[in-house]
Amino acid sequence: MSDFTLHDIETAPADAKPLLQKSIDGFGMIPGLHAVMAEAPALLDGYQTLHKLFQTTSFDADELTVVWLSINVEHACHYCVPAHTGIANSMKVSADIVNALRDETPLSTAKLEALRTFTLAVLRERGNVTKAQLDAFYAAGYGQQQVLEVILGLAQKVMSNYVNHVAQTPVDKPFQKFLWEKTQAA
Repeated sequence: MSDFTLHDIETAPADAKPLLQKSIDGFGMIPGLHAVMAEAPALLDGYQTLHKLFQTTSFDADELTVVWLSINVEHACHYCVPAHTGIANSMKVSADIVNALRDETPLSTAKLEALRTFTLAVLRERGNVTKAQLDAFYAAGYGQQQVLEVILGLAQKVMSNYVNHVAQTPVDKPFQKFLWEKTQAA
């Protein structure tokens, strides 16, 4: 277990208090990730800002989920996979999509599979994608805007996944029914 502090409104640094209130207003609670990030208010502010911005991209709920969960699963984030499973449920994303992402099995549509493949290429190649990878993404119906939006989603998830690894953030009670571990094969 980590010794990182899980802040609440009372214990958080002054600059983090309004950010934690924003979490309460948006989620009805302070997610453990936000409680950890509150120690560094600029990090929490940046994370909340990127989360909000990513939700305003051209991606629909299914596509947002594909980007988020593809990255979370690749990073084996014990916290974000359950959390984004719960978020996907609240966004009415089908269980088939969520389970395929969690289990690293094929998605039901070629377009969503192309989004997962491209997202993982950007992640694994640290942005050094090939022309063939870009062409395949474009052939699936995406464009340059979506290339850049994948990078925005990746920036958000790197922040949360890395914090959760370092802090060993406990999974919040509402998401414990979605606990997950990365399988060996994939």
